[in-house]
Amino acid sequence: MNPFDDSDDPIAERVGTALRRDGWTLAVAESCTGGLVGSLLTDVPGSSDYFDRSVVTYSYAAKRDLLAISRETLDAEGAVSGPVAAQMARAVCDTADTNWGVATTGIAGPDGGTEEKPVGTVYVGVANAASWGSGDSRTTVERHEFDGDRDELKRRFAEQALTDLLARIETDR
Repeated sequence: MNPFDDSDDPIAERVGTALRRDGWTLAVAESCTGGLVGSLLTDVPGSSDYFDRSVVTYSYAAKRDLLAISRETLDAEGAVSGPVAAQMARAVCDTADTNWGVATTGIAGPDGGTEEKPVGTVYVGVANAASWGSGDSRTTVERHEFDGDRDELKRRFAEQALTDLLARIETDR
């Protein structure tokens, strides 16, 4: 079975299959999803084989304290930005010492959006830790926009984070 296929299996199961297949581990840094990515992952029996942790860093202070996101990046870009998503993904991957790190930062609403970053905007960061000394570690960020109410947006953000992760796993394999 190709875990990146369009099967009816939930995305968290397909991610788990891919991680288990390759013997890889995962940590998650969440802001706008508030722990939902971790919840989806742990809904899968046996997820302790590959899932290490989810760190919820909703505030600026939490992002700085738990992930060492730079004050300068937060000041210049705001918490909902590509650079912050990248730093979050890299930091959780490194601090957890996992093969993969995923981060979400976005605006679930109903307030808080702007013309540049409307409600429904999410940045998903995906980082991998390559072998020591290889210089092949890589972090990518994707920006997505969705419609829906707060609960729908959080769910779509979380599922998109897992979809982006699975795409990277399959591409980098």
